[in-house]
Amino acid sequence: MYPEDDSKISPHAAELSASPVESSSAENDIRTPPKGRFAYIKSPRFWLVLLIGQILSLCITSTNTFSGLLGMEGTSIPAFQSFFNYVLLNLVYTSYTLYKYGFKGWCKMVSKEWWRYIIMAFLDVEGNYFVVLAYRYTTILSAQLINFWAIVVVVIISFFFLHVRYKWTQVLGILICCGGLGLLLANDAKNGSVVGGVLPTEVKGDLFMLLGATFYGFSNVFEEFLVSKKPMYEVIGQIGFWGMLINGAQAGIFDRSSFRTANWNSKVGGYMTGFTLTMFIFYTVVPILLRMASAAFFNISLLTANFWGVCIGVQVFGYTIGKWYPIAFVMIILGLVIYFVMNGTLGESEKPWLGENQEEGVAGVGTAKRALGKGRGDEA
Repeated sequence: MYPEDDSKISPHAAELSASPVESSSAENDIRTPPKGRFAYIKSPRFWLVLLIGQILSLCITSTNTFSGLLGMEGTSIPAFQSFFNYVLLNLVYTSYTLYKYGFKGWCKMVSKEWWRYIIMAFLDVEGNYFVVLAYRYTTILSAQLINFWAIVVVVIISFFFLHVRYKWTQVLGILICCGGLGLLLANDAKNGSVVGGVLPTEVKGDLFMLLGATFYGFSNVFEEFLVSKKPMYEVIGQIGFWGMLINGAQAGIFDRSSFRTANWNSKVGGYMTGFTLTMFIFYTVVPILLRMASAAFFNISLLTANFWGVCIGVQVFGYTIGKWYPIAFVMIILGLVIYFVMNGTLGESEKPWLGENQEEGVAGVGTAKRALGKGRGDEA
């Protein structure tokens, strides 16, 4: 995209330099007709997407567990807690971007695309901050229910801005997934395991959760759009670079008092390390799922985090698994399968905003171009 010299050619530059004959051939071959109603579900690609979604759900569960353990140690620093993740993302992926583009090429990219990446990093940082902040004021039940709003935001934004058109089976799949989580929450409410008492500031917490879920929804769709057009290392590196600056400033403003009163010991250091490494894996894998599927599928995949959280909590916090939990988990997985019933062999990796033949997209890992062998070996 922004090479410093001829030896460092980016994926986009390679695409632009392709001959008209090659481009014409790609346009004729890029789209593969569906091979039946259940074509995608029968393909290994679908099961890989399903697996990646559950890996990300487990990552979310792990970060929540580490946050809970930090709270038990008397350390609650929501903004500062995420800071090291952005630092690590920046160190790894910005360094690799500099290697690929060269310093001049990287500066050229930043000077042209900085506003997009600042917006996306801001949305991501604030989504993390307000969701964590919400749990200080509202019940977990209310917070989980309001978190459904992120799915609604993603669907609406994708429909109007990215021209995504959802099939009726996809809508049905989303509803079944939400019904599965609703069953979990209803079971928890009945048993009194998550509701607790009525908090006088619950409305304040609900508003924070709505705001955080909205930020998440916008961030997920924006990231799906960018990773379909840009190399993953560039996008992740810029999230880390700008997120580090935004999150660092926010932590310095809002976490100063919490930082001074926090307990610091070897356990806290271990939990912080585990949180950071898990978040690093999460941010690394998310773009692959957004390319192979969509922001909507990504969000409904995370609904199983409640189930995984209880499974981990049995060992860590002494939770018990209710009889409805396995049923709810099966409902969510069934919804994820139904979501793709009517899709062709490439699922949602064909993005409508990239053109009929995906000519405006990068041929990187997880894309439709790459799946059909149209991408360069060094693209990411």
